[in-house]
Amino acid sequence: MSSSSSMESLILQLHEISAVKFGTFTLKSGITSPIYIDLRLIVSYPKLLQLISDTIISTLPKTTTFDLLCGVPYTALPIATVISTTTNTPMLMRRKEIKTYGTGKAIEGVFVPDQTCLIVEDLVTSGTSVIETAAPLRAAGLKVTDVVVLIDREQGGRENLAGEGIVLHSMVKLSEMVRVLREKGKVSEETEAMVVKFLEENKRVAAPASAVPASKVRVSFGERVKLAKNPSGKKLFEVMVKKESNLCLSADVNTAAELLALADKIGPEICMLKTHVDILPDFTPDFGSKLRTIADKHNFLIFEDRKFADIGNTVTMQYEGGIFRILEWADIVNCHIISGPGIVDGLKLKGLPRGRGLLLLAEMSSAGNFAKGDYTAAAAKIAEEHSDFVIGFISVNPASWPTGPSNPAFIHATPGVQLVKGGDALGQQYNTPNSVIGERGSDIIIVGRGIVKADNPVDAARDYRAQGWNAYLASCK
Repeated sequence: MSSSSSMESLILQLHEISAVKFGTFTLKSGITSPIYIDLRLIVSYPKLLQLISDTIISTLPKTTTFDLLCGVPYTALPIATVISTTTNTPMLMRRKEIKTYGTGKAIEGVFVPDQTCLIVEDLVTSGTSVIETAAPLRAAGLKVTDVVVLIDREQGGRENLAGEGIVLHSMVKLSEMVRVLREKGKVSEETEAMVVKFLEENKRVAAPASAVPASKVRVSFGERVKLAKNPSGKKLFEVMVKKESNLCLSADVNTAAELLALADKIGPEICMLKTHVDILPDFTPDFGSKLRTIADKHNFLIFEDRKFADIGNTVTMQYEGGIFRILEWADIVNCHIISGPGIVDGLKLKGLPRGRGLLLLAEMSSAGNFAKGDYTAAAAKIAEEHSDFVIGFISVNPASWPTGPSNPAFIHATPGVQLVKGGDALGQQYNTPNSVIGERGSDIIIVGRGIVKADNPVDAARDYRAQGWNAYLASCK
């Protein structure tokens, strides 16, 4: 504390505006607490907000240095903003959900790699929110070694953060706050005893595994061959290593004849060919076998971008039957999880015995889509539960996921890649190979119009292949 009198005044003001509540509350960590601190209220009290911001920064040791600030969204953002303007320290903002339009950045603001960023938080229980904020900052090349908070709930946050290389500096501990309120006659001795007992019984609240950031250096494709449980997933890694290609061609052309000709031309450059077989007006039953022959000739996998979305029984029939008979010729298909995990069970029933693999649509590259946040987290959970069949994800920015790109056995493939960033009139957003692989943590670039519409598709494919592979090699260093 900077001084006992100013600290007591601050605690009493927080109590006066009902920011300190007693009762039964469920915290983010999942535990039930007899006390809840609601610091969202302070935005309506400018003088108190200024006092908190001035006091919180004064708790830092003089030896703590930093170049930038980042408030944990959302409650700590006004505190960080006031500190930034008062101390003239540049501030960054971490997006909780990455936008699929615009720049698509996880961190907003101006910075350069190796700068040190101080995290600002309102209070800490397990430290989960701080860890989730540190992960994308570190992924962007910034150093994160310290966090300053108003209140330490004394429930394992300090220890959990230390395990992540982050030192916690708190203005006041929860037990100290309750003691002051009892001494000033604001709460009873019984209430203080109840809180102290609660803290004793909950000294170490573990940070959920999903909060632990992934390593910034990727595991090589060669090593990931050994981790893959599914035959098609394993083969895809092997093909990528052998051909030195992480390029997938999205062959959205007008006819089956065009697609087969294009596959034969571009085949040597790609690890995977993505089709939309239902757009081909001249489809014939022998299409699959013809494409299969070309894929075997040039050693690439076939990915039918079917985007199954129905219930398990229906997708089973769509996968195996109909006029397309996708199961017979496609190594990989994909699906939405909107209908629940039953869709994976249905596809797995037919696909796994044939050695086929499944990609889950965890994110999409079109503006305004709803595949984000909890939806993405649900896809990651389903993948872990079906890792013998699910080989990975269609994703946009896996580096921004709370876990980073997750289990290295899973492949991340990202659509909407061109050599220049931008978008089209129908909402498709484009990013460069280096951005997708080097910054966003994906593995495979999916390129369509950048190759298909090029004057020389073969030369264009070679350019994309080189850029994608070089970005991968750089990210392994």
